Amino acid sequence: MAADLSQLVKAYDVRGVVPDQWDESLAELFGAAFVRVTDASAIVIGHDMRPSSPGLSRAFARGAAAQGVDVTEIGLCSTDQLYYASGALDLPGAMFTASHNPAQYNGIKMCRAGAAPVGQDTGLAEIRELAENWLESGAPAPTERTGTITRHDTLEDYAAHLRFLVDLTSIRPLKVVVDAGNGMGGHTVPTVFGGLPLDVVPMYFELDGTFPNHEANPLDPANIVDLQKRVREEGADLGIAFDGDADRCFVVDERGEPVSPSAITALVASRELAKHGGKGTIIHNLITSWSVPEVVRENGGTPVRTRVGHSFIKAEMAKSGAIFGGEHSAHYYFKDFWNADTGMLAALHVLAALGGQEGPLSGLVAQYDRYAGSGEINSTVADQADRLAAIKAAYEGRDDIRLDNLDGLTVTATDWWFNVRPSNTEPLLRLNAEARDEETMRKVRDEALAIIRA
Repeated sequence: MAADLSQLVKAYDVRGVVPDQWDESLAELFGAAFVRVTDASAIVIGHDMRPSSPGLSRAFARGAAAQGVDVTEIGLCSTDQLYYASGALDLPGAMFTASHNPAQYNGIKMCRAGAAPVGQDTGLAEIRELAENWLESGAPAPTERTGTITRHDTLEDYAAHLRFLVDLTSIRPLKVVVDAGNGMGGHTVPTVFGGLPLDVVPMYFELDGTFPNHEANPLDPANIVDLQKRVREEGADLGIAFDGDADRCFVVDERGEPVSPSAITALVASRELAKHGGKGTIIHNLITSWSVPEVVRENGGTPVRTRVGHSFIKAEMAKSGAIFGGEHSAHYYFKDFWNADTGMLAALHVLAALGGQEGPLSGLVAQYDRYAGSGEINSTVADQADRLAAIKAAYEGRDDIRLDNLDGLTVTATDWWFNVRPSNTEPLLRLNAEARDEETMRKVRDEALAIIRA
């Protein structure tokens, strides 16, 4: 097919519409390119429940096997289950998923052995270049030996590993509503939660890559309305929502109120620090709440601030030997999970913390949720650089203001901060603001938006 790989190969993964932008023939080329770039002798592959996933996954396997590489297929899995397989088997891996994108999309998340990320600067650009060359010149010649393709189910082992890392056997009984959004959480939750002192109320556990009930993106408030209602109706202790490939989790408390991912990051950070004797580095991106580094320091740890994006988090995790990292997008990274992100492990931490005391979740997380935040606000702009320059001009030179350019522009005062960063793929600026009280946050947010949208 005539494919534009510049539109298909993103900063961290491959993602596009099937079959308009890519198909099984291109997946086969990606498989061959992946093993060339990683210099693998064996790989592991998994896929989600999208209608196109099994075919694309098998085509990738054929492309890899034709280059003499042995392939282990783990079949239906969550993205963090694929990371588990890559770590436990010490093999490069490929996960076929488009996360929360609509049904017509699909993609590939790739990693080296031990779940080390493959992004633009760590192999993805080379994979794209090889695939582009082969689209013009024809597929690479197969090697003398064709690799084997075998099946191996890792679900039970994945669940056992998570439950070893967080012990829930002695918690008080909890009633939890879980919204899988017709995604892979419906596949993994029954095994991970099975046999624990949990009364699980399932919502949308049927695997359906057309997402008939709602988009599998729990960060959009519209997609957790059903969960919030059900938690209240059931009198549940909490609710948990997973995205399509179940590598992110979002939590609501017993009132059905959303718990910010920053509060979850702070809670899990405090538990991981306690587990490591009150010592360790915790990674957080620059738009998580001020509460995160505060809680880390209060618990004896060292907070390290990074850019937004899993490749930056994982790189800093490896560089600093960090024990945990969290993002505003509900991605949570663990040293004990090969520095990879796993929403399921974060969910187990929340359940363990809640079940280890008698109070409600709202009371438990209040200590970790200290400031008023705007959430992420997107604005379409004609010239990103011009608007960023306008914001800088409006605030620089003031004695009470600090500016930094780690990722976009962050403006910090004594009682508030905001960050504006450009989208890599769309003509958008993304604003996040936080202050010590709601009134100040609204004022700061509106002032920044007025400049962005001028």
